[in-house]
Amino acid sequence: MNENNKMICDLETGVCGVVGEEEMKIIDINQPKKTVDLYYVTDPICSHCWALEPVLRRFVEQYSHYFNFHTVMGGLLEKWHDGPIDPANGIYKPADVAGHWREVGEYSRMPIDGTLMIDNPVQSSYPPSRVFKVIQKNQNDALAYEYLRRSREALFAFNHNVSEKTILIDIVNNLGLDGKAIVDEAEQPIGQQLLNEDFKLVANLGVRGFPTIIIVNQENKGVKIVGARPLENYVAGLKQALNVEELQPKQPPSLSNLLEKEKLLFSKEIEVMYDVEKSEINNFIGKELSPNRYQVKEILGEMYYTTNTK
Repeated sequence: MNENNKMICDLETGVCGVVGEEEMKIIDINQPKKTVDLYYVTDPICSHCWALEPVLRRFVEQYSHYFNFHTVMGGLLEKWHDGPIDPANGIYKPADVAGHWREVGEYSRMPIDGTLMIDNPVQSSYPPSRVFKVIQKNQNDALAYEYLRRSREALFAFNHNVSEKTILIDIVNNLGLDGKAIVDEAEQPIGQQLLNEDFKLVANLGVRGFPTIIIVNQENKGVKIVGARPLENYVAGLKQALNVEELQPKQPPSLSNLLEKEKLLFSKEIEVMYDVEKSEINNFIGKELSPNRYQVKEILGEMYYTTNTK
């Protein structure tokens, strides 16, 4: 049979294509069955979750072929009241949050303004959480996760109050969805019902702080990792859940593809994804991206990169 003519089939072997293929053999297509579930318990206004973004993105990009990823809303702040919200961290009123957020932002280099918690504080994390659940129900997990990212950018870096309806509508509109319809639905009883389902799961998982990542295997045994940790911690937890000594990470996507997907990346996120030193970031960007493909801006002393919309 002519190897280039795969429309001609061999009557004896039943092969349309190259004759000589073995009738039956073991093959490895390098796509392991996803045998574990990873639960990422988080909240739209969790500052340490924002700090975790660079590491979590790399972990998901390189190792998600081993696990099913689930984002779960944790319910960090229902509302402010007269008593202490988080006395262990000195959080009694909204203004107490501002200094804590700035400290997290400076330490992680994921910029946080935080002054709105003095001037126009977020009153509850439930409204943006309910919107997440409605998008997840009506659309898909990927779009809900993108909404979560845009909400955190709006809150932490750009100082917008994500407990306000108009802000949430704008964020959802910018995803190409009907912001008013989705936010209105989130305000209906179904929004809180969906959120309560996550709260029940959080309780069953025994989670009390955010971020928490729990990796559960087929035997229903899990590894719990609390707080924003280095990449090595999550890789080690995945190995433990899978009971293996080695994992095969995927190559990170090209920076061009990653920026096209994410729309906005802070310098720290690029450094973590590609093991680039801060001092080398400009050289790296220059090699990886054409000048007309991106814009570079600065906020709170940190550089960030966006796709060029012109």
